[in-house]
Amino acid sequence: MGEWLSDNAWSVWLAVAAVLGVAELMSLDLVLVMLAVGALAGMVTAVLGAPVVLQLLVAGGAAAAMLTLVRPSVVKRLHTGPDLRLGHGKLVGQQAVVTERMTGHETGRIRIGGEIWSATPYDDTLSIEAGETVEVLQIRGATALVHPVPSLEG
Repeated sequence: MGEWLSDNAWSVWLAVAAVLGVAELMSLDLVLVMLAVGALAGMVTAVLGAPVVLQLLVAGGAAAAMLTLVRPSVVKRLHTGPDLRLGHGKLVGQQAVVTERMTGHETGRIRIGGEIWSATPYDDTLSIEAGETVEVLQIRGATALVHPVPSLEG
């Protein structure tokens, strides 16, 4: 039995890794999967014919490295998802094209994201002509407050 185990240590490491991987599916703590990676490192060491003591050291070292170096950043990334901007707030900061002239006293129209929006200049002393590019600075109700984007033509 001892001879079979030393000849097939890689299969024991693989079985340990598989059990830890399946157990990780139940816990979702990202601890057992790091231990499974350590077991896979032990398996590779066994395939290369290293003694059992070295297999244990490599497996333990790989698992410890995964737990201290990889797991914290993965957990942080999973717990801090992307910032979601929903509704009309996602339009703020985007550029649009004026489709209907606007002034501080006249509401005009812009095309942004394939939609037509009512718009007024953020600075009510401005007049913005159709065809100009503007940036949406704020959304107030159903009206975008915009400011012209300077062009390179001069």
